[in-house]
Amino acid sequence: MTADKNPSAIKARHAKGVASSQKKLFFSGVLILTFSNIVIKIIGLLFKIPITNIIGDEGMGYFNLTYVIYVWFYQISTSGLPTAVSLLTSESRAKGNIREVRRIFRISLILFIVIGLVGMLIMMIGSGMFARMMASPEIDWCIIAIAPTLFFICISSSIRGYFQGYQNMFPTAVSQLIEALGKMILGILFAAYGIKAGFPLPTVAALAISGLTIGAFGGMVFLVISRLDFKDTVYDAEYLTPHSSSMPMQSPKQLLTSLAVIAIPITLAASMPSLTSLLDAAIIVRCLESAGFIHTEAVEIYGNYTSEAIPMFNLPPVLIYPISYSLIPLLTASISSRDKEGSEQMARAAIRAVFIIIAPCALGMAAMSEPILKMFYRASSAEQAAPLLTLLAPAAMFVGLLSITNAILQSYGFERKPIISMVLGSVVKLILSAVLVSQHSIGIKGAPIGTFICYLTIAACNFYFLKKHVGMSMKILVSLIKPFIAAAVCAVSAVLIHRVLYALHPGRIAALAAIFCAAVVYFVAILLMKTITKEELELMPKGKKIYALLKKANLVV
Repeated sequence: MTADKNPSAIKARHAKGVASSQKKLFFSGVLILTFSNIVIKIIGLLFKIPITNIIGDEGMGYFNLTYVIYVWFYQISTSGLPTAVSLLTSESRAKGNIREVRRIFRISLILFIVIGLVGMLIMMIGSGMFARMMASPEIDWCIIAIAPTLFFICISSSIRGYFQGYQNMFPTAVSQLIEALGKMILGILFAAYGIKAGFPLPTVAALAISGLTIGAFGGMVFLVISRLDFKDTVYDAEYLTPHSSSMPMQSPKQLLTSLAVIAIPITLAASMPSLTSLLDAAIIVRCLESAGFIHTEAVEIYGNYTSEAIPMFNLPPVLIYPISYSLIPLLTASISSRDKEGSEQMARAAIRAVFIIIAPCALGMAAMSEPILKMFYRASSAEQAAPLLTLLAPAAMFVGLLSITNAILQSYGFERKPIISMVLGSVVKLILSAVLVSQHSIGIKGAPIGTFICYLTIAACNFYFLKKHVGMSMKILVSLIKPFIAAAVCAVSAVLIHRVLYALHPGRIAALAAIFCAAVVYFVAILLMKTITKEELELMPKGKKIYALLKKANLVV
């Protein structure tokens, strides 16, 4: 039998072709999602800045107390299943079993519709109970206003999981932009109308939240149209084998079981931070009241922290989530093809790339917290939030690391391990928040301290699981210590440059110029310290040529 007709050789070439194709799509997907997420965060800031100025910190307190309830339901409903759909779709396509791909989508869509309806009804019927749980009974209408969003997002998540399995991130990116624009434009218009009409602040917050609901509906409509117009036969052509049409498919019961086995651990792990934030919000308001603040003051302090410090803290991880999101199907395909060395190399490179990106953002934001916040918010409000951001921002490093390590553990089939990490970190956070915030001398500063230690704990546990169960070791010096030193140099340079420039030209220009100069300092530092390695560069488009150029200049190892 010749090599060309040998079934093993054909199968090997097919697997190699599939892996190569997915690797090419990986970076296009990362670029699309990174760009869209940056735009979405900019839109989020464009929403938060005027909405905070319109309804104030107290109004934002009501808004954010409601939002953390929604986020918990959202994570329970959608965090695990899209990943499960993506993994099963990716695996079936890699095998050439295209008929099973379509069955996976149909089953997941029905499942998401049921979950979305149930979740929406629970939020609506239990709105009063949830409001009392947050020590703010006045937000019940806010909860009712946001509840339909859950149903729309569930349908969207099913379709996004399907497209993710195809490494087609464009529909996801556009739908998220539609949601963000709806939240910004309609939320601001409705809130301004509420203030003009003289409505109470909780009612104005409900009007602002309804913009998110309408935006989610628009995003869902776009995804439904995209799915109906999607030519899956074109994408599936290169995956077809002579046996594709006769391959056995898993039964609906087997697929539901497979979805549950993958999704439930991921959902539990992903929902723990949102559950912690939910409980944390209730604890913070109550603890501030026990520390001597009246209810409206407690809500206002919470609103300042959650509408200024936390949104800024959430910006750096935006650069990381697309890498984690796109890595799962790519790494899963590599593992399925039994390329052990290539899989581990890919995972290590992803961790290094994540830390190289996230470290300067986190430390720079901590060092420049007040100038950054003053670019967007009122000076008095920014000065109140700046110390909180300084304490909170370094935790972004560990958020990035736990995001990518979660993705790696999921790809290797250890979906349950991050649950242990999340539970442990959440317990640490809740205990610290309850103890520290209730101390009048510490107050709200206890919340970012607890968050920092929480994410440090989770990331450390995940690395332990990678070492123990995957057998993956890291070169700590190159992967973490060198980027951290370069990031620290970046942060210090930002502060020094800002002081000089601010003396010459006070205002936003000094802060922006200092940030730009610090970025240049960081780029030079990581090159001089030879932090970037061949593994990261070869994952990039034209990576071999870039590596050869930098190697010639003796700037990489």
